[in-house]
Amino acid sequence: MTLQSPNEAVGLEFVGPHLALVTINRPDARNAVNGDVAQGIGQAVQQTERMAEVWATIITGAGDKAFCSGADLKEVSNGRLKSLFTAEGGFAGFVHVPRTKPWIAAVQATAVAGGFEIALACDFIVAADNAKFGLPEVSRGLIAAAGGLYRLPRVLPRQLANEVLASGKPLEASRCYELGIINRLVAADRVLAEAIEFAAEICANAPLAVQESLRVARGCFDKTDAQLRALSEEAQDRIILTEDFKEGPRAFVEKRAPRWMGR
Repeated sequence: MTLQSPNEAVGLEFVGPHLALVTINRPDARNAVNGDVAQGIGQAVQQTERMAEVWATIITGAGDKAFCSGADLKEVSNGRLKSLFTAEGGFAGFVHVPRTKPWIAAVQATAVAGGFEIALACDFIVAADNAKFGLPEVSRGLIAAAGGLYRLPRVLPRQLANEVLASGKPLEASRCYELGIINRLVAADRVLAEAIEFAAEICANAPLAVQESLRVARGCFDKTDAQLRALSEEAQDRIILTEDFKEGPRAFVEKRAPRWMGR
């Protein structure tokens, strides 16, 4: 099976075994989110979730000016704010959409406003050492309502998160790396390659085990220990029934690399 790019504003392709790449393709607009981007990313999520061949997905922006600059304010000023959202995914068709597979944001340049919120909605971030991250919505009379208001305080100390949200000033990528927002920090021309290498490390593991692990981990801020224990036990019960559960120990005993089937 092949992946189909949803439209001209969003590309979708395979870039490695079991690895999909989503590209926001509006470099002249700093990859700002308009209706086509929102619909395109939403459709890309649907495709990657549906295809068993996809085990992980990278999302990036075209060009070297911005990963994503957030909402296209021309669309907003023209009364088309609602077009930047989808019913299932929220802003950009992405920030609230349920996903089972790992997503990596490959941030090759600035990620601000909704662009930062897209990155925060991913499971991992690989970034350029000259990138900047920020939520400047308050400087425009807006708020970071696409997840930034609560996802940023989950990954930063409270006082610092409050400062970023209230001042609107950006953080340097190096500072984000020190604070644990970013998983890997590399030169700008290495971001996509690093993200692909990172994804390959993830895809070397049993895909269903990765998905079940992330399913529980994503709920760690929203659920009690008792609820998370129940989710973990339910996940384990599902994993025990898979072929990969048998393959892992078998490969270890036979001293060979496992051959994951994803079932």
